[in-house]
Amino acid sequence: MEEEDTATIQEVGSDVLLLEKNIKALSLTIMLDGEDDANDAIISINSGAGGTEAQDWAEMLFRMYMRWVERKGFKISVIDYQPGDEAGIKSVTVTAAGTFAYGYLKSEIGVHRLVRISPFNASGKRHTSFASVFVYPELDTDIKVDIEEKDLRIDVYRASGAGGQHVNKTSSAVRITHLPSGIVVQCQQEKSQHRNKDMAMKVLSARLYQAEKQKQDEKLQEMHDGKDDIAWGSQIRSYVLHPYQMVKDHRINMDVGNVGAVLDGDIDPFIEGVLLAGKA
Repeated sequence: MEEEDTATIQEVGSDVLLLEKNIKALSLTIMLDGEDDANDAIISINSGAGGTEAQDWAEMLFRMYMRWVERKGFKISVIDYQPGDEAGIKSVTVTAAGTFAYGYLKSEIGVHRLVRISPFNASGKRHTSFASVFVYPELDTDIKVDIEEKDLRIDVYRASGAGGQHVNKTSSAVRITHLPSGIVVQCQQEKSQHRNKDMAMKVLSARLYQAEKQKQDEKLQEMHDGKDDIAWGSQIRSYVLHPYQMVKDHRINMDVGNVGAVLDGDIDPFIEGVLLAGKA
């Protein structure tokens, strides 16, 4: 009887763990509902002040994210790589291609702080280094302009000005209003109403394309302006290797003792914690 009770308890415990796991996965899915969360990610890592120390730390972070990307099964591509003067890297920019890559990695945006005994200083003093991580969503640069008939108001009228008798007496000029954006274009240079409409549609497509591109540029600039200085006090996470070992995320007050595992890419607890807390 006792063996049956033990088996039942173990089975219930297993069911509870599975339920908790499913609830957590569902919660994360709900959190990843941002406009660009499903997009690929562009990751930029930059060393802070401090020369070789900071550049070595930037390379350690780069390795950490590469390990995480590999675990997720995402595809990585290096866009730009600037090696350090003696060791490490000054900066690196990569893309991580995979479903919700940006949604997950946006939680890593900020300054990362390392405390350790310097491997580059013979006196063996403790040293603090900083590096910044910034993540952009990869936007669709191949902007598709879909214009639906229901969104257009097309007016025809008689052309004015030069053009001779035919132009002045025929309603060949065309004015097109794109109702959602309020953009108005018109063409009256051609004698044919059909050709004027075609030309006006080309102008409208070009203006809608430019408007969408400007929105994307402004969006990226807004994200860039939100960057923190790479310095003390603005860090989101601290990685301490001396005098004790601990990684602490200051936004959610979470700490992990296994620094080696974290630096080897095991950062999901932090990513999920930040997302579930709505701190990303």
